[in-house]
Amino acid sequence: MAKRITSQEDSGPARAVTKEDVARVAGVSHITVSRVINSPDKVAPATREKVLAEIARMGYIPNLLAGGLASRRTRIVAAVVPTIGHSIFAETVRGMSEYLMAHGYQLLLGQSDYSEDIETRLVEAFIGRRVDGLVLTGVQHTPATRQRLRTAGIPVVETWDLTPEPIDMLAGFSNYDAGAAMGDYLVEQGYRRIAFVGGDDPRGVARLAGLSAALKRHRLRAPVRITASPGSFLQGGREAMVTLLEQHRDIDAAFFSNDVIAAGAVLECDRRKVRIPQDIAIAGFANLDIASEINPPLTTVHVSSHRIGETAARMLLARLGGKDAEADTVSDLGFSIVRRGSA
Repeated sequence: MAKRITSQEDSGPARAVTKEDVARVAGVSHITVSRVINSPDKVAPATREKVLAEIARMGYIPNLLAGGLASRRTRIVAAVVPTIGHSIFAETVRGMSEYLMAHGYQLLLGQSDYSEDIETRLVEAFIGRRVDGLVLTGVQHTPATRQRLRTAGIPVVETWDLTPEPIDMLAGFSNYDAGAAMGDYLVEQGYRRIAFVGGDDPRGVARLAGLSAALKRHRLRAPVRITASPGSFLQGGREAMVTLLEQHRDIDAAFFSNDVIAAGAVLECDRRKVRIPQDIAIAGFANLDIASEINPPLTTVHVSSHRIGETAARMLLARLGGKDAEADTVSDLGFSIVRRGSA
Protein backbone atom coordinates (compact mmCIF):
# COMPACT_ATOMS: atom_id res chain seq x y z
CA MET A 1 0.00 0.00 0.00
CA ALA A 2 1.22 3.52 -0.81
CA LYS A 3 2.60 5.69 1.98
CA ARG A 4 0.03 8.14 3.36
CA ILE A 5 1.03 11.76 4.05
CA THR A 6 -0.89 13.77 6.65
CA SER A 7 -0.47 17.09 8.35
CA GLN A 8 -2.00 18.81 11.40
CA GLU A 9 -3.66 21.31 9.08
CA ASP A 10 -5.34 18.56 7.07
CA SER A 11 -7.98 16.70 9.03
CA GLY A 12 -9.35 15.01 5.89
CA PRO A 13 -8.32 11.68 4.41
CA ALA A 14 -4.58 11.05 4.10
CA ARG A 15 -3.23 11.23 0.55
CA ALA A 16 -0.87 8.95 -1.34
CA VAL A 17 2.76 9.91 -1.84
CA THR A 18 3.28 11.66 -5.17
CA LYS A 19 6.22 12.07 -7.50
CA GLU A 20 6.41 15.70 -6.44
CA ASP A 21 6.71 14.62 -2.78
CA VAL A 22 9.66 12.39 -3.62
CA ALA A 23 11.28 15.17 -5.66
CA ARG A 24 10.93 17.69 -2.85
CA VAL A 25 12.42 15.39 -0.19
CA ALA A 26 15.23 14.20 -2.48
CA GLY A 27 16.04 17.76 -3.55
CA VAL A 28 15.58 17.12 -7.27
CA SER A 29 13.03 18.00 -9.91
CA HIS A 30 10.01 15.82 -10.60
CA ILE A 31 11.47 15.27 -14.09
CA THR A 32 14.53 13.68 -12.49
CA VAL A 33 12.29 11.36 -10.49
CA SER A 34 10.56 10.37 -13.74
CA ARG A 35 13.89 9.64 -15.35
CA VAL A 36 14.98 7.48 -12.44
CA ILE A 37 11.80 5.44 -12.90
CA ASN A 38 11.69 5.30 -16.70
CA SER A 39 15.30 5.76 -17.87
CA PRO A 40 17.60 5.09 -14.88
CA ASP A 41 20.69 4.82 -17.08
CA LYS A 42 20.27 8.50 -17.99
CA VAL A 43 20.62 9.67 -14.37
CA ALA A 44 23.91 10.10 -12.51
CA PRO A 45 24.46 7.12 -10.17
CA ALA A 46 24.59 9.20 -6.98
CA THR A 47 21.38 11.04 -7.83
CA ARG A 48 19.69 7.83 -8.91
CA GLU A 49 20.54 6.08 -5.65
CA LYS A 50 19.33 9.04 -3.60
CA VAL A 51 15.99 9.13 -5.41
CA LEU A 52 15.54 5.36 -5.20
CA ALA A 53 16.25 5.49 -1.48
CA GLU A 54 13.51 8.10 -0.99
CA ILE A 55 11.10 6.14 -3.17
CA ALA A 56 11.66 3.10 -0.96
CA ARG A 57 11.52 5.07 2.30
CA MET A 58 8.36 6.97 1.41
CA GLY A 59 6.62 4.03 -0.21
CA TYR A 60 6.01 5.81 -3.49
CA ILE A 61 4.40 3.62 -6.17
CA PRO A 62 4.68 5.08 -9.68
CA ASN A 63 1.57 5.03 -11.85
CA LEU A 64 3.19 3.17 -14.72
CA LEU A 65 -0.11 2.76 -16.54
CA ALA A 66 -0.64 6.51 -16.76
CA GLY A 67 2.88 7.01 -18.07
CA GLY A 68 2.40 4.21 -20.57
CA LEU A 69 -0.80 5.73 -21.89
CA ALA A 70 0.85 9.10 -22.32
CA SER A 71 3.85 7.71 -24.18
CA ARG A 72 2.10 4.71 -25.78
CA ARG A 73 4.71 2.58 -24.02
CA THR A 74 4.10 0.19 -21.15
CA ARG A 75 7.82 -0.40 -20.49
CA ILE A 76 7.01 -4.10 -20.30
CA VAL A 77 8.62 -6.77 -22.47
CA ALA A 78 7.13 -10.27 -22.65
CA ALA A 79 9.00 -13.52 -23.18
CA VAL A 80 7.81 -17.05 -23.91
CA VAL A 81 10.02 -19.95 -22.80
CA PRO A 82 9.30 -23.68 -23.05
CA THR A 83 9.74 -24.24 -19.31
CA ILE A 84 11.10 -22.59 -16.21
CA GLY A 85 11.92 -26.03 -14.80
CA HIS A 86 15.32 -26.21 -16.52
CA SER A 87 18.12 -23.87 -15.52
CA ILE A 88 19.05 -23.68 -19.20
CA PHE A 89 16.08 -21.37 -19.83
CA ALA A 90 16.11 -19.83 -16.35
CA GLU A 91 19.52 -18.33 -17.16
CA THR A 92 18.14 -16.82 -20.36
CA VAL A 93 15.30 -15.27 -18.38
CA ARG A 94 17.76 -13.90 -15.85
CA GLY A 95 19.89 -12.35 -18.58
CA MET A 96 16.84 -10.64 -20.06
CA SER A 97 15.47 -9.49 -16.74
CA GLU A 98 18.74 -7.98 -15.52
CA TYR A 99 19.26 -5.98 -18.70
CA LEU A 100 15.65 -4.82 -18.88
CA MET A 101 15.49 -3.75 -15.23
CA ALA A 102 18.74 -1.80 -15.59
CA HIS A 103 17.04 0.21 -18.34
CA GLY A 104 13.70 0.77 -16.65
CA TYR A 105 11.75 -2.12 -18.19
CA GLN A 106 9.98 -5.09 -16.61
CA LEU A 107 9.73 -8.67 -17.89
CA LEU A 108 6.44 -10.54 -18.26
CA LEU A 109 6.98 -14.29 -18.59
CA GLY A 110 4.94 -17.07 -20.16
CA GLN A 111 5.61 -20.83 -20.25
CA SER A 112 4.59 -22.72 -23.41
CA ASP A 113 5.35 -26.24 -22.14
CA TYR A 114 6.89 -26.92 -25.57
CA SER A 115 3.49 -26.40 -27.23
CA GLU A 116 3.19 -24.09 -30.27
CA ASP A 117 -0.55 -23.74 -29.63
CA ILE A 118 0.05 -22.55 -26.08
CA GLU A 119 2.67 -20.17 -27.42
CA THR A 120 0.06 -18.74 -29.81
CA ARG A 121 -2.35 -18.09 -26.93
CA LEU A 122 0.39 -16.46 -24.87
CA VAL A 123 1.42 -14.21 -27.75
CA GLU A 124 -2.21 -13.10 -28.23
CA ALA A 125 -2.52 -12.36 -24.51
CA PHE A 126 0.73 -10.39 -24.38
CA ILE A 127 -0.11 -8.32 -27.45
CA GLY A 128 -3.52 -7.63 -25.94
CA ARG A 129 -1.78 -6.24 -22.88
CA ARG A 130 0.19 -3.84 -25.09
CA VAL A 131 3.69 -5.09 -24.30
CA ASP A 132 6.45 -3.08 -25.97
CA GLY A 133 8.24 -6.13 -27.39
CA LEU A 134 8.33 -9.92 -27.41
CA VAL A 135 11.07 -12.54 -27.01
CA LEU A 136 10.33 -16.06 -28.23
CA THR A 137 12.23 -19.31 -27.79
CA GLY A 138 13.03 -21.01 -31.07
CA VAL A 139 12.06 -20.23 -34.65
CA GLN A 140 9.21 -22.72 -35.15
CA HIS A 141 5.78 -21.15 -34.59
CA THR A 142 2.24 -21.64 -35.82
CA PRO A 143 1.23 -19.67 -38.93
CA ALA A 144 -1.21 -17.75 -36.74
CA THR A 145 1.60 -16.66 -34.41
CA ARG A 146 3.84 -15.55 -37.26
CA GLN A 147 1.09 -13.54 -38.91
CA ARG A 148 -0.02 -11.93 -35.65
CA LEU A 149 3.52 -10.85 -34.80
CA ARG A 150 4.18 -9.43 -38.25
CA THR A 151 1.13 -7.18 -37.94
CA ALA A 152 1.50 -6.28 -34.25
CA GLY A 153 3.86 -3.37 -34.85
CA ILE A 154 6.24 -4.33 -32.02
CA PRO A 155 9.83 -5.65 -32.15
CA VAL A 156 10.29 -9.41 -31.81
CA VAL A 157 13.42 -11.41 -31.05
CA GLU A 158 13.54 -15.17 -31.65
CA THR A 159 16.18 -16.94 -29.56
CA TRP A 160 17.99 -20.27 -29.16
CA ASP A 161 18.20 -20.93 -32.89
CA LEU A 162 18.91 -19.37 -36.28
CA THR A 163 16.82 -19.23 -39.45
CA PRO A 164 17.13 -17.51 -42.84
CA GLU A 165 13.57 -16.23 -42.45
CA PRO A 166 13.17 -14.65 -38.99
CA ILE A 167 10.00 -12.87 -38.00
CA ASP A 168 12.10 -9.86 -37.06
CA MET A 169 15.36 -10.30 -35.10
CA LEU A 170 17.43 -13.29 -33.96
CA ALA A 171 19.73 -14.02 -31.01
CA GLY A 172 20.96 -17.59 -30.91
CA PHE A 173 23.11 -20.21 -32.57
CA SER A 174 22.75 -23.11 -35.01
CA ASN A 175 21.46 -26.20 -33.24
CA TYR A 176 22.18 -28.18 -36.42
CA ASP A 177 25.81 -27.08 -36.44
CA ALA A 178 26.12 -27.83 -32.72
CA GLY A 179 24.86 -31.38 -33.27
CA ALA A 180 27.25 -31.84 -36.19
CA ALA A 181 30.18 -30.54 -34.15
CA MET A 182 29.47 -33.02 -31.37
CA GLY A 183 29.22 -35.81 -33.94
CA ASP A 184 32.62 -34.87 -35.35
CA TYR A 185 34.10 -34.72 -31.86
CA LEU A 186 32.82 -38.17 -30.85
CA VAL A 187 34.10 -39.73 -34.06
CA GLU A 188 37.50 -38.09 -33.56
CA GLN A 189 37.62 -39.69 -30.10
CA GLY A 190 37.18 -43.11 -31.69
CA TYR A 191 33.49 -43.77 -31.12
CA ARG A 192 31.65 -45.46 -33.97
CA ARG A 193 28.17 -46.51 -32.79
CA ILE A 194 26.48 -43.42 -31.45
CA ALA A 195 23.02 -42.77 -30.03
CA PHE A 196 21.02 -39.59 -29.61
CA VAL A 197 18.66 -39.03 -26.68
CA GLY A 198 16.22 -36.12 -26.93
CA GLY A 199 12.68 -34.96 -27.49
CA ASP A 200 10.67 -33.90 -30.50
CA ASP A 201 11.07 -30.18 -29.88
CA PRO A 202 12.48 -28.37 -32.95
CA ARG A 203 15.83 -27.55 -31.37
CA GLY A 204 16.42 -31.17 -30.31
CA VAL A 205 15.41 -32.38 -33.77
CA ALA A 206 17.91 -29.95 -35.32
CA ARG A 207 20.71 -31.27 -33.09
CA LEU A 208 19.85 -34.82 -34.14
CA ALA A 209 19.89 -33.80 -37.81
CA GLY A 210 23.35 -32.26 -37.39
CA LEU A 211 24.63 -35.37 -35.60
CA SER A 212 23.19 -37.60 -38.33
CA ALA A 213 24.85 -35.54 -41.07
CA ALA A 214 28.22 -35.75 -39.32
CA LEU A 215 28.02 -39.55 -38.96
CA LYS A 216 27.01 -39.91 -42.60
CA ARG A 217 29.95 -37.77 -43.63
CA HIS A 218 32.22 -40.16 -41.70
CA ARG A 219 30.54 -43.15 -43.40
CA LEU A 220 29.04 -44.38 -40.14
CA ARG A 221 25.55 -45.69 -39.43
CA ALA A 222 22.80 -43.26 -38.51
CA PRO A 223 22.49 -42.66 -34.77
CA VAL A 224 20.15 -44.78 -32.69
CA ARG A 225 17.43 -42.49 -31.44
CA ILE A 226 15.94 -42.71 -27.97
CA THR A 227 13.02 -40.37 -27.37
CA ALA A 228 12.83 -38.46 -24.10
CA SER A 229 10.17 -35.89 -23.31
CA PRO A 230 11.36 -32.30 -23.96
CA GLY A 231 11.02 -31.41 -20.29
CA SER A 232 12.83 -34.52 -19.03
CA PHE A 233 14.84 -34.29 -15.85
CA LEU A 234 17.21 -36.76 -14.19
CA GLN A 235 14.68 -39.59 -14.24
CA GLY A 236 14.26 -39.23 -17.98
CA GLY A 237 18.00 -39.67 -18.39
CA ARG A 238 18.01 -42.74 -16.15
CA GLU A 239 15.21 -44.32 -18.19
CA ALA A 240 16.92 -43.55 -21.48
CA MET A 241 20.16 -45.13 -20.29
CA VAL A 242 18.30 -48.27 -19.20
CA THR A 243 16.90 -48.55 -22.73
CA LEU A 244 20.34 -48.08 -24.27
CA LEU A 245 22.07 -50.60 -22.01
CA GLU A 246 19.39 -53.26 -22.32
CA GLN A 247 18.31 -52.88 -25.96
CA HIS A 248 21.31 -51.38 -27.77
CA ARG A 249 24.36 -53.01 -26.26
CA ASP A 250 26.60 -52.14 -29.21
CA ILE A 251 26.32 -48.39 -28.56
CA ASP A 252 29.66 -46.91 -27.47
CA ALA A 253 28.63 -43.22 -27.11
CA ALA A 254 25.42 -41.27 -26.48
CA PHE A 255 24.75 -37.59 -27.15
CA PHE A 256 22.00 -36.19 -24.91
CA SER A 257 19.99 -33.15 -25.94
CA ASN A 258 20.57 -31.45 -22.58
CA ASP A 259 22.87 -31.80 -19.60
CA VAL A 260 20.14 -32.70 -17.13
CA ILE A 261 19.08 -35.90 -18.85
CA ALA A 262 22.74 -36.66 -19.51
CA ALA A 263 23.40 -36.36 -15.78
CA GLY A 264 20.56 -38.78 -15.12
CA ALA A 265 22.25 -41.24 -17.49
CA VAL A 266 25.56 -40.84 -15.64
CA LEU A 267 23.81 -41.62 -12.34
CA GLU A 268 22.20 -44.74 -13.83
CA CYS A 269 25.58 -45.92 -15.11
CA ASP A 270 27.04 -45.44 -11.65
CA ARG A 271 24.20 -47.47 -10.14
CA ARG A 272 24.81 -50.30 -12.60
CA LYS A 273 28.62 -50.14 -12.32
CA VAL A 274 28.89 -49.19 -16.00
CA ARG A 275 32.18 -47.38 -16.62
CA ILE A 276 32.19 -43.98 -18.32
CA PRO A 277 33.70 -43.53 -20.87
CA GLN A 278 35.28 -47.02 -21.08
CA ASP A 279 31.96 -48.87 -21.51
CA ILE A 280 29.96 -46.00 -22.93
CA ALA A 281 30.75 -42.32 -23.47
CA ILE A 282 28.19 -39.66 -22.59
CA ALA A 283 27.92 -36.10 -23.91
CA GLY A 284 25.42 -33.39 -23.07
CA PHE A 285 24.29 -29.99 -24.22
CA ALA A 286 24.29 -26.50 -22.65
CA ASN A 287 27.19 -26.69 -20.15
CA LEU A 288 25.00 -26.23 -17.10
CA ASP A 289 26.55 -26.17 -13.61
CA ILE A 290 25.67 -29.83 -13.11
CA ALA A 291 27.91 -30.78 -16.05
CA SER A 292 31.11 -29.98 -14.16
CA GLU A 293 29.88 -31.31 -10.80
CA ILE A 294 28.91 -34.90 -11.61
CA ASN A 295 31.43 -37.76 -11.75
CA PRO A 296 32.84 -38.07 -14.31
CA PRO A 297 32.34 -34.45 -15.36
CA LEU A 298 30.33 -34.12 -18.54
CA THR A 299 31.63 -33.40 -22.02
CA THR A 300 29.09 -30.99 -23.47
CA VAL A 301 28.24 -28.25 -25.95
CA HIS A 302 28.66 -24.85 -24.34
CA VAL A 303 26.12 -22.16 -25.12
CA SER A 304 25.73 -18.97 -23.11
CA SER A 305 22.12 -19.03 -21.91
CA HIS A 306 22.55 -15.81 -19.96
CA ARG A 307 24.11 -14.00 -22.92
CA ILE A 308 21.26 -15.08 -25.19
CA GLY A 309 18.76 -13.39 -22.87
CA GLU A 310 20.86 -10.28 -22.42
CA THR A 311 21.43 -9.94 -26.16
CA ALA A 312 17.73 -10.36 -26.92
CA ALA A 313 16.87 -7.60 -24.43
CA ARG A 314 19.56 -5.32 -25.82
CA MET A 315 18.31 -5.78 -29.38
CA LEU A 316 14.73 -5.04 -28.36
CA LEU A 317 15.60 -1.86 -26.49
CA ALA A 318 17.85 -0.69 -29.32
CA ARG A 319 14.89 -1.00 -31.69
CA LEU A 320 12.57 0.71 -29.23
CA GLY A 321 15.15 3.48 -28.94
CA GLY A 322 14.89 4.18 -32.66
CA LYS A 323 17.89 2.27 -33.94
CA ASP A 324 17.84 1.50 -37.68
CA ALA A 325 15.64 -1.54 -38.20
CA GLU A 326 18.17 -2.97 -40.67
CA ALA A 327 21.05 -2.90 -38.18
CA ASP A 328 21.92 -5.65 -35.71
CA THR A 329 18.97 -7.90 -36.57
CA VAL A 330 20.85 -11.20 -36.32
CA SER A 331 23.23 -12.13 -33.51
CA ASP A 332 24.88 -15.54 -33.91
CA LEU A 333 26.31 -16.19 -30.45
CA GLY A 334 27.91 -19.48 -31.41
CA PHE A 335 28.83 -22.54 -29.31
CA SER A 336 31.88 -24.60 -28.37
CA ILE A 337 32.67 -28.17 -27.33
CA VAL A 338 33.79 -28.52 -23.72
CA ARG A 339 35.84 -31.69 -23.29
CA ARG A 340 35.67 -33.41 -19.91
CA GLY A 341 35.96 -36.93 -18.58
CA SER A 342 32.74 -38.48 -19.86
CA ALA A 343 33.68 -38.62 -23.56
